[in-house]
Amino acid sequence: MRYLSGAVFVLILHVSLCVPTHLSAATIQVVSQDHAVLATVATWKSAKAEHVYGLPDMKPNKKGTLTLSADALTFSGKSGNTSIQRSSVTAVSAGNQRVEIWGIGGRLLRMTIPDGGGVAAAAVMHHRVDMLTVEFTDSSGGYHAAVFLLPAKEADRALESFVLTPIPPRKVSDTVCHNAPVEPKSVLVSAPNWDQAEVPAAYRALVYEHLIDRIQSTKEVAHVYRGGEDNGQGTCPQYKVHLSIAAFKEGSSVKRAALGPAGMFVGTTQMKFDVTFTDSSGALSRNEQITATMRGESESTNVADHVAKSIAKHYATVLKSADKSNSAKNTVNPAL
Repeated sequence: MRYLSGAVFVLILHVSLCVPTHLSAATIQVVSQDHAVLATVATWKSAKAEHVYGLPDMKPNKKGTLTLSADALTFSGKSGNTSIQRSSVTAVSAGNQRVEIWGIGGRLLRMTIPDGGGVAAAAVMHHRVDMLTVEFTDSSGGYHAAVFLLPAKEADRALESFVLTPIPPRKVSDTVCHNAPVEPKSVLVSAPNWDQAEVPAAYRALVYEHLIDRIQSTKEVAHVYRGGEDNGQGTCPQYKVHLSIAAFKEGSSVKRAALGPAGMFVGTTQMKFDVTFTDSSGALSRNEQITATMRGESESTNVADHVAKSIAKHYATVLKSADKSNSAKNTVNPAL
């Protein structure tokens, strides 16, 4: 048996750790051109996938089969099938996290183990779960992102299949909105700015998708526009919500469990955002800072929804304040 020298081993380890797990559409397209022959037969499938959030017409936390073909990414569950056209995919990212075995049930079981045995068990009662994040656009150009849970190492295999599948050319156009009629009670939730912190793709996707849904359910909101969306009617949204990440710290339920009672105070997921609310007239410009701290099961989903709920609540308050201000102006200066 031949052994690798220390220098060779370090070099191999360095190269393996430096390979990125995020593929933009441009990157996929360049690589796929060298594998066009393989692309015609390349199909990836995971029969143990779970849709976390973000897939249109599919409820969250549904289990099923995720399949990638040369034409589409399809999630099939008991409630039906939903597909994303391959040509609409703009980026794919893979990540993973370690979660406690049996979730809350396992936690309760460990609590019954005497003499500190529960803490010792927590050190080994966990497993790896992969997260696949798929970013794509709809027929109107609006940005979407969907997150899936997969068995360990499945996300990396999915990335390989995306690389082997060619991407057709796409037209990229920014929505221009100047001197156009304003659509009442509409709001644009623009793509967030993530430059100030390293945030995993799954968290980014979940924050945006939860925010869209939370604001859409807010009273007095007629329509929520996504970043890049063009309604084709030549109108502008009345309001705009933009958020920028200010700080992020990823927590770990496994770490908290291993530390016993002291773990309740460490390893929490924390996010802080700077949020700006504006309107088309330029009269409204309000800045808020939103923070969220979360511990427990499904932290990535829960902290994202917590942030979204808080921002939507602030948005509702801003709307009420703006309406009162407009009403007061109309009373003082009635239209002639």
